[in-house]
Amino acid sequence: MSAETIQSRREWLLSDRPASRLQARLGRAYVTWRRFSANRLAFVGLLIIIALLVVAALADVLAPYSPTIGDLKNARLLAPSAAHWFGTDDLGRDIHSRIVYGSRWTLYVVILVAVIAAPIGLLVGTIAGYAGGWTDTILMRITDIFLAFPKLVLALAFVAALGPGIENAVLAIAITSWPPYARIARAETLTVRNSDYIKAVQLMGASPFRIVLRHIMPLCISSLIIRVTLDMAGIILTAAGLGFLGLGAQPPLPEWGAMIASGRRFILDQWWVAAAPGAAILIVSLGFNLLGDGLRDALDPRSGDQ
Repeated sequence: MSAETIQSRREWLLSDRPASRLQARLGRAYVTWRRFSANRLAFVGLLIIIALLVVAALADVLAPYSPTIGDLKNARLLAPSAAHWFGTDDLGRDIHSRIVYGSRWTLYVVILVAVIAAPIGLLVGTIAGYAGGWTDTILMRITDIFLAFPKLVLALAFVAALGPGIENAVLAIAITSWPPYARIARAETLTVRNSDYIKAVQLMGASPFRIVLRHIMPLCISSLIIRVTLDMAGIILTAAGLGFLGLGAQPPLPEWGAMIASGRRFILDQWWVAAAPGAAILIVSLGFNLLGDGLRDALDPRSGDQ
């Protein structure tokens, strides 16, 4: 592709007067990508998350051993080597294979929590912000009750009531994660509900439900995506904490928090048993934080074009 063709396509994307909605959307996406890619740390975070997705998708290929079956007689607590990159645990299981398969459970937790908590927070926040009055008061006081408790403590209470298990842990984390999203959505709704744009839609006869669903919620998506991405690290740490306490994923599932819990007994002599899953949690959490910072800069409507 010639330089002239590339330049003409760039000018087409950056046109101040797009000829179609498709051109306008592609232009906005291109500007957002330019802002994001200019942040090198954010790009590193994106690469970490892509690597996590690849590892989870190809776990059957990348893991040389079974994540649940070990050689207790000949391979117990072996140090890192060419045969076992991250060593083995107290049951003779390859830690590298368990970390690779554990990436699937990490994605399972963060995706389900985001899918459950973000829509709840978006719905509660937009309804409270648009309706106002007693509806706003009741919904926000309920939100304040959830925010009054530390997330991990509240998640522990829910898991203790529901029973240990990865599904109950996901549900408990989702129940405790939606209030910040509701606050963000409400603030965004209060900013735009009296704007000329919304007034025009009201004059056209649109119902409150349609206004909230079609015109206010889309305006809150950018801020919500940023907050959800930044919260991924906290979700991973909360899930790991529940697993560490024995209330999350149950043995023999290769969940990283549970792996740290099983390795804490050998932390002084066989440090790799707990250090390897701890490093995995650190790297993935860092990746989500860097990605969230980059998205915040790229999706901020107040930022000028680069």
